[in-house]
Amino acid sequence: MKSCMVFQLIPLPALAFAVVCLSGCMVGPNYKTPSVPMTPAFKEAPALNAKPIDGWTIATPSDAAARGPWWQAYRDPQLDALEGQVDGANQTLKMAEANYRQAHAAIQYNRSFEAPTIGVDPGIGAVRDSANQPYFLSSSTNGGEGNFILPLESSWELDLWGRVRRSVTAAREETQASAADVASVRLSLHAELAMDYFELRSADADEKLLDDTVKAYGEALQLTENRFNGGIAPMSDVAQAKTQLDDAQVMDTDIAASRADYEHAIAILIGKPPAAFSLPPTPLDVAPPRLPAIPRIVPSDLLERRPDIAAAERRMAAANEQIGIAEAAWYPTLSLSAIAGFQGTSALNWLSWPSRFWAVGPDFSETLFDAGRRRAVKETALAGYDSSVANYRQTTLDAFEQVEDNLAVLHVLATESQQQHQASAAAEQTLQLFMNRYSGGVDTYLQVVTSQTTALNNERNDIDILRRQLDASVLLIKAVGGDWNRSQIPHV
Repeated sequence: MKSCMVFQLIPLPALAFAVVCLSGCMVGPNYKTPSVPMTPAFKEAPALNAKPIDGWTIATPSDAAARGPWWQAYRDPQLDALEGQVDGANQTLKMAEANYRQAHAAIQYNRSFEAPTIGVDPGIGAVRDSANQPYFLSSSTNGGEGNFILPLESSWELDLWGRVRRSVTAAREETQASAADVASVRLSLHAELAMDYFELRSADADEKLLDDTVKAYGEALQLTENRFNGGIAPMSDVAQAKTQLDDAQVMDTDIAASRADYEHAIAILIGKPPAAFSLPPTPLDVAPPRLPAIPRIVPSDLLERRPDIAAAERRMAAANEQIGIAEAAWYPTLSLSAIAGFQGTSALNWLSWPSRFWAVGPDFSETLFDAGRRRAVKETALAGYDSSVANYRQTTLDAFEQVEDNLAVLHVLATESQQQHQASAAAEQTLQLFMNRYSGGVDTYLQVVTSQTTALNNERNDIDILRRQLDASVLLIKAVGGDWNRSQIPHV
C-alpha cells in the first residue's frame, strides 16, 4: 500500500533547494575490494640465479616490456599467421564481443533515468452523451462534441537515495567485467590454437619418425631374408622382422587420425570449415626448443594481469551496488510531473491561445507494507555479493594454482628432456651395436628387435616431452594473463 500526496503549497524555490540537498544522498555500503589469500612469491618459481636449461630462460627486467602478441615469442611465422586470423573470424569471440556491446548499452539505459521522460500523446475524437444514461438530464443532451488535444507530458523521479546512480555504476562495472570476459575468451582461444598447432607439429614429427622407422625396418627385413636365403639365419628371424615392420606401419598410419583432429580444430578456431583448410606437414625440431622466457612475476601481479580475475572483481563491485539499490527501496520516492498543451472542441480553436492548458507538481510516495518483499530483495543482494566475493577469491586461487602447476611442469620437463636425450642417444648406439653383431652372426635377431623397440620408444618420448614443454609454456603464458593487463579495461 502506498500513500501519495501532491505538494501544492511548497514554494518552488524551496522545493528545488531541497531536491539539490537530497540528491547527493546515497544509501548502501561503499565498495571496497576484499582481500585475497596471498603469498610473496610462487613456490615453483625458479631461483634468480638459475641457469637456462634446454631453451628455457628466466626473464630479465626488459623482458617484461610489451612486445605485441605473446605468441610471437615462439618465432614461428606459420603460428603467427594462424593466430592473426582468430580475432576477426572466431565465432566464440564474436559472441563475447556482442555480449560486451549489450552490457555497454545497459549503461545508457540506466543513465536515461537520471533525466526526465518527455512524451506527446495527441488525439482527436468526438463524443455524444446518451439521453438515457443513469443520473443524466435528457435536456442536457446535445448533438455531440469534439475533443482535440495536443499534450506534452513530462515525468522525473528524483534520485534522492542513489538508486539510479547505483544502477548506472552497476551497469558500468558489469560492462567492464564483460570487457574482461572478451579478453579472457581471446586469451583462451589464442592459447588453444597455439597448443593445437604444437600438437599438430608433434604429430608431424611422430609421422616423420615412423616413416623413417618403417624404412629402416624394411631394410632390416631385407637383411634377414637375405640371411635366411643364404642359410645363415632361421625363418624365425624373418618372422620377427616382418612383425616389427607391420607394427611400425600400424603406428605410422594411426598418426594420421590425430593429426587430422588437430587440423580440424585449428580450422574451427580461425572460423573456417575443416574442408576449406589444410596445413602442410612441418615436424617439430627435437633440438632444444626456443621457449619464451619465464615472466618474473609475483602472485600479486596476477590481480592486474588476469582478465578473469578482473572480471570477477568488477562483478563483485556490481553486486555491491545492488545492495544499495535494494536498500533505497526502504526510503520514499519523489517525482516531478508536468503536462502542457492545447485542447479544443474543433480544429478551428484547437491551437488558439485560450485553448492552452498546463499542470505541474511533485508526487511523494512511500511503501508502508509489502509483507517482507523489500527485506527479501536486500537479503538476495547481500547473498549475491557474498557469492561474488567467494568467486573472486576462488578465481584468484585457481590462477595461483595454474601458475604453480605449469612452473613445476616446466622445471621437471627441462631436466627430463636432458635425461631423455641421453637415453635416446644410448638406445641408438645400442641398436647399431646389436645390428652389427647380428650381421656378424654373433647375436640372434631377438636382440635387434628389442633394441629397435627401445630406440623407437625413446625417440617418441623425445618428441612427446618437447610437445609437453611447448604446451606447458603456452599454459603458463595463459595463466599469467598473456600480454593483457588491467589498464586495458575500458573506462565506460
